[in-house]
Amino acid sequence: MSKSATILLVDDSRMDVELTLDAFNEARLSNRVEVAYNGQQAVDYLIGVDAFVDRVQYPLPDIILLDLKMPGIDGFEVLKRIKDTPLIKRIPVVILTSSKEEGDRALSYDIGANSYLVKPVAFTGFIDVVRQIEDYWLTLNVGATMMDTGSHRS
Repeated sequence: MSKSATILLVDDSRMDVELTLDAFNEARLSNRVEVAYNGQQAVDYLIGVDAFVDRVQYPLPDIILLDLKMPGIDGFEVLKRIKDTPLIKRIPVVILTSSKEEGDRALSYDIGANSYLVKPVAFTGFIDVVRQIEDYWLTLNVGATMMDTGSHRS
């Protein structure tokens, strides 16, 4: 990601969190990554409850990487809450899950996910997924820059 971003990674699997963080490092991406290990932590972080009220220390993320299958508040519910909250509903959400179920993909997009990526099982696969996220982020930033400057292609 050429533009530095604050990323909120929401995943209950510590192993998957470590793999994702390692993949970011391997891809030499310098971003601030905040981690929520369950849906409740993600909601608290995003909506500013409890320890996460200091937006200087805990800024709103530029992009959210969200697992779906978590105990308690699952990723679908987190996504619903994001899209129902005016302050944060425009933050892009990339579903990063092990679910290959077409129903999960369809529901994610119906709720408002911006992208859906299936977690790989091998580390090299995580690097590929991180590069897809980077491509997605660059696309978002180029589009936003063009809209901000009034530029467009004919």
